[in-house]
Order: sequence, then C-alpha cells, then structure tokens
Amino acid sequence: MRFVALAPLVALAAVGCTPGPPSAQISPLTAPPSTAATAVAGGCGSTQVFKGGVPAWLDAAGAYNNPAGLPYVVANPPIAAGFLFGAPLRAGHPTNPANKILWVVGKPREGAELRIIGHPLEASTPEVQTSAPAGSSPGEIYPSIVDVPRPGCWRFDLYWAGHTAAAELLYT
Repeated sequence: MRFVALAPLVALAAVGCTPGPPSAQISPLTAPPSTAATAVAGGCGSTQVFKGGVPAWLDAAGAYNNPAGLPYVVANPPIAAGFLFGAPLRAGHPTNPANKILWVVGKPREGAELRIIGHPLEASTPEVQTSAPAGSSPGEIYPSIVDVPRPGCWRFDLYWAGHTAAAELLYT
C-alpha cells in the first residue's frame, strides 16, 4: 500500500527532472549584446564587433556615459567590454588615431589596475603586455592604448581585482 501511495509522487518528481527542449548554444562573444546592437565588420576569432545599443550592465558600468557611436566588443565572459576609438586597430605604433581602447568592466575595480596580456590568436608569442590604472572616471573604466607588433587576430586576457575576461581583436 505504501508503494501505491508513493507512485504519484515519484512520477511527479520524474516529470520535473525531465530535460526540456534543447536550447541554442550561442557564444556570448557573437550574440548581439542588446536588441539595439548591430554587428559590424572587424571581428575576429569568436569576438564580434558591434555598434549601437549596449547591454544594461555595460551602460551602468560606464556610469551611463559610454561613448556613443563607437564600435565595441564584449569580452568572454560578458563582464567587460572595449570601445574601439582607433577602429580599425592597426599593427605597429600608429598615431592619429592611436589604438585607443576604453575598457569598461562590469565588476568593481576596487582600486586595482587592469592588466592586459595579448598574443596572436593561434600562437603564444609574441606577447604584448600593458596595464591601465584604476584612476579614471566616471564608472568602472580603463582607458588604454594597446599596440601589437604585427597584423592579425590577437587574443587579450584582461585581469582586474580578481576578475578575468578575454576578447579577440583584429589588427590590420
């Protein structure tokens, strides 16, 4: 009699544990970050370049003062983004415009600098390193100039206050 009384509960539990329909696996680096964003040329690897609306977390992290109209990338995981002032980015040490990237982080800086370590996407060398102090405002921002010695797709690992994210950027 006990087993008969438990049967409906076991059946209900089994239905609750049945997986639903498979969901699409979309990389946070290639999915539009907001409905108002448009993918534009210049992405590489698994990072897409966007223009237009930014996700709410990015708007808040930039103190609602992010540069309008500039192309930007969202890092993986999506807790950092880079606004590309010098798009298209160029190998070497260009000026007018320089390879300026405004990094906006969605996790508190806590006074920590941003360390940026990059290398070609398909190689571990050459490696470039730079850092940006946590003294800029408003918001959780780090202005930087990120130069590389040769053209191609470069992976950049970002480190600040115990957080890590990565983005892949094309240099011509």
